[in-house]
Amino acid sequence: MVELAGIIILGILAQWVAWKFKIPAILPLILIGLLVGPLAAEFLSEDGGKWIEPMWNGEHGLFAGDSLFYFVSLAISIILFEGGLTLKLSEIKNVGPSISKLITLGSLVTFFGAGIAAHYIFGLTWKISFLFSALIIVTGPTVITPILRNIPLKKDVSAVLKWEGILIDPIGALVAVLVFEFISVGGGEAFTKTALIEFGKIVLFGATFGFTFAHALNFLITKKFIPHYLLNVFSLASVLGVFVLSDAFAHESGLLAVVVMGMVLGNTNSGYLKELLYFKESLSVLLISILFIVLSANINMDELYLIFNWRTAVLFAIIIFVVRPLGVFLSTHNSLLKLNEKLFISWVGPRGIVAAGIASLFGAKLAAKGVPGAEYITPLVFAVVLTTVLLNATTARFFARIVGVFLQKSEGILIIGASSFPRLLAQYLQENGRHVVLIDSNQNNIDQSQAMGVEGFSANIYSDVLTDNIELSDMGYLMALTGNADINKYALQKFEKQFGENGAYRLISSEEMKDPNNNPEQGLFSHIDDFASVSKVAQLYPVILELTLQSKEHYDNLIDVTDKSKESIPLFLKDPKGTLSIISSYNKNITDVAEGYSLVYIGKSLETL
Repeated sequence: MVELAGIIILGILAQWVAWKFKIPAILPLILIGLLVGPLAAEFLSEDGGKWIEPMWNGEHGLFAGDSLFYFVSLAISIILFEGGLTLKLSEIKNVGPSISKLITLGSLVTFFGAGIAAHYIFGLTWKISFLFSALIIVTGPTVITPILRNIPLKKDVSAVLKWEGILIDPIGALVAVLVFEFISVGGGEAFTKTALIEFGKIVLFGATFGFTFAHALNFLITKKFIPHYLLNVFSLASVLGVFVLSDAFAHESGLLAVVVMGMVLGNTNSGYLKELLYFKESLSVLLISILFIVLSANINMDELYLIFNWRTAVLFAIIIFVVRPLGVFLSTHNSLLKLNEKLFISWVGPRGIVAAGIASLFGAKLAAKGVPGAEYITPLVFAVVLTTVLLNATTARFFARIVGVFLQKSEGILIIGASSFPRLLAQYLQENGRHVVLIDSNQNNIDQSQAMGVEGFSANIYSDVLTDNIELSDMGYLMALTGNADINKYALQKFEKQFGENGAYRLISSEEMKDPNNNPEQGLFSHIDDFASVSKVAQLYPVILELTLQSKEHYDNLIDVTDKSKESIPLFLKDPKGTLSIISSYNKNITDVAEGYSLVYIGKSLETL
């Protein structure tokens, strides 16, 4: 009981440490697992036993017999299903040629490059070498996001790394599953007719069960056959059921089935998907926390000593400094990415949770069958994961500065709220060369924004979705423009440090509007206009205008006119170079106005004044 409770407590503690220090959770999880497992047995325990013993001699420990394999299989099936849910076919078409090539050509380079290197450096069989290379194809958003979250990068660079991690996760897992299944059914003669038939059965049953049951589950949910409160747990039971059922018809086809099931469901665009993903993410956090402490603790010092030599260093050097850059440069050839951007993408390639989890499962199964070289799979993949995560977590920010992709000043603008007025404002800012992103919990508002050509996505500001989004790393200005004053204040309080380093602003509340002489310095645009009034003006005059100024007095007169008429609202001051300065509701701060400047406003034309 103490060991089970200890695993959960240590796992959640590792997750907290990862959040606190902004590092991938897999790093403290594996280190804790190694500490309470093989390191404790070798250096800390008086009786030579592990503090947490997942399995000892196959018959003792927390997971005696085959129970460890069963637990790992079921946990990995849920994690892979979640990965499949994130894979949108529309994204593969639209993310750009560089990302498409990275997940295809780049994967092939890693598969063959790392496989050949492992074969000749360690003397492994071709089958085991290519299983190893298939396992390290994946990077994964769970390791990429924490590393890049606080590195201000150009949008193109962060987008490439983000989408590569998301798209390659299930694809890499699928390749690893297929290679493992081919090895499993082949026995000593991997290319016999029987092996090919068994391999075909696995692919057929896995794909068929995944595709069929995905549509069946979607039908049951959309037709309201499942009550809302059972939605998440019913989906979980369905995933486990498909995994077990497919495996019963064709051994080792279960993982393929759940990946396909996740992919199909993820592309249905049904309304329940967001809630299902939230649940699966929470469940995955718990499973990952338990899984990687257990798997790391289950490693023995003998396995670590296997790779504690110069050959491991040579193999890792080839993977990090040759294979990854070669894949990136071939994939981004003739792209719009610059040399320094390609170098940074080449440097950031940490391997993730899926690689380590599947490696432990496959390595143990193949070793139990007596497959030569299988004992190298788990320690080698774990070492690759640990090395790449540690290397990138400690050097990515420094390397970004060296190669010149680190943004010295974040000029992007994040707008909370996407109703009619924020959409007009975002469109104008975008036309003036600014990167603008709109955030709203109302999907209809986001759809209208995107129809106008303005970037936006649906999100709840009370969740951690925004803080985890690496595509917002270039945001330096924050504007809260919702109709709820409390939400506006909360948005500034929560996100000012992350997204508002150059300025964080909000619309004034109705109460603040009643006291124009006591407006907050964070107030936006006009000291007499709240959300209701700016929305009304935007509805009557849905266009943003510019008026050239003759002097500071001209500007002051126009401000007085807008105060009295209430049909025009000043927004920005634009200098002759095109630089925009926000006019705050506390607009006494505007002093530097001269001939050639322009007043940017929304509302009734001021040209005749």
